[in-house]
Amino acid sequence: MQALMPDAIPFTDSPDIQVRVEVLFMPSHSQPGRLVFAYIIHIENRSDQTWKLLARHWDIVDGLGRETSVDGEGVVGEQPVLPPGGSFTYDSFVTLEAAPGHMGGHYVMQDAWGARARVPIAPFILAEPGARTLN
Repeated sequence: MQALMPDAIPFTDSPDIQVRVEVLFMPSHSQPGRLVFAYIIHIENRSDQTWKLLARHWDIVDGLGRETSVDGEGVVGEQPVLPPGGSFTYDSFVTLEAAPGHMGGHYVMQDAWGARARVPIAPFILAEPGARTLN
């Protein structure tokens, strides 16, 4: 299987792209041992260049400490292009056997000249409302 982003391609410094995440617990889709969390991601290009989102990488940890990594092309079947000042919003979901958990990762972006950069997605908590978590 071919890697999505070959290691031979050099990466530039991370561009000025902001990633914001909102998480929603979905009780109507959840059951014991299968907790569903929706997340809404807003990506905003604050740089002076156009960037295309090529790929994503997620590190997901459930409440029992089990780790899963997910890699894929684009997001929700798209590879959005963000011009300067542009933004893209999408939603998706993740299931956990146990909460609280957390996830974070990065996007691989490419500019018009082919330079690639990793844009971090800060870790965020996946917890049922009212659940107590340790910081």
